[in-house]
Amino acid sequence: MRVVLIAGARPNFVKIAALKAALSGRSGVEVLTVHTGQHYDDEMSAAFFRDLEMDEPEWNLGVGSGSHAVQTAGVMTRFDAFLDEVATDMVAVVGDVNSTVACSLTAVKRGIPVAHVEAGLRSFDWEMPEEINRLVTDRLSSLLFTPSRDGDENLKKEGRPAEAIHFVGNVMVDTLLRFRDKAAQANVLGRLGVAAGEYAVLTLHRPRNVDTREAFVGLLDAFAEVAGRIPIVYPMHPRSSRTLTEAGLLERAEAISGLMMTGPLGYLDFIELEARARFVMTDSGGVQEETTVLGVPCLTLRPNTERPVTITEGTNTLVGTRGYTRWRSWALRTSARAVGRTRVRTDR
Repeated sequence: MRVVLIAGARPNFVKIAALKAALSGRSGVEVLTVHTGQHYDDEMSAAFFRDLEMDEPEWNLGVGSGSHAVQTAGVMTRFDAFLDEVATDMVAVVGDVNSTVACSLTAVKRGIPVAHVEAGLRSFDWEMPEEINRLVTDRLSSLLFTPSRDGDENLKKEGRPAEAIHFVGNVMVDTLLRFRDKAAQANVLGRLGVAAGEYAVLTLHRPRNVDTREAFVGLLDAFAEVAGRIPIVYPMHPRSSRTLTEAGLLERAEAISGLMMTGPLGYLDFIELEARARFVMTDSGGVQEETTVLGVPCLTLRPNTERPVTITEGTNTLVGTRGYTRWRSWALRTSARAVGRTRVRTDR
């Protein structure tokens, strides 16, 4: 049986690392990896394969960046050509990026079954492109592998058959636990000049937060206030960097005392940076999960989350961004108190 794993963006690489490890050496199973090229530069792509000890993908579609429509269409066209050349028994997709829905749709129209790993997650927010990708992918998939029990319930409410739904736990957690000790050997804190427990980490990439000048102005004002209490390390996503530059805000951001902006970090560096932080501010779903496992307080700069288990069982708090008042007060309070490192109980 030939299974084709699809990866397009950084979170996908972390997930397929666990899948490749699980499938490696299985009798009668051949695994091929297709990298769509949605994330394509060294920091956003190649560095992750090195950190995760994975061979380079057998195929790279090289789709690059573009609008949602352009990127999705590009992946579909190039993956369709791949399927002309390579006989495929099953396509396995992960997460909720454009590559996920594009390859799912292409495969299903050819009669190739699709397995979705990380199925059933819902933010119930149709302004999120990822929510549309999740819903469409889950409707197309023959096998639905859920990371948490709320995913099972969401899929059942949407009419998906019970026999297609399989609760398997979170593959990002599998990868995190596999590489945690190795990440601890990284000297990222020394290179950045910060001490454990004496800094916060910030990540942003959601369009709602970073695609407009208006949104970024309010965020920068709030970051300046928080950074006055505790240094903030901000590994900047290229999307954020582009908006800051185009909106004429880059110098304003660089002038904030205590805000340390870096380029994207590799997987091992970022895991160690998260693990030693006083707290993390993010709009990323994966970071909400990682901080829960690491026992680090997480302030999610969104009005909703598709990962409610990180709130009910973990260290995550939804603080939103509207007016920036609520989450800023949370950040200021969190920066003022000592934070324990109690590992929470998580399902695998």
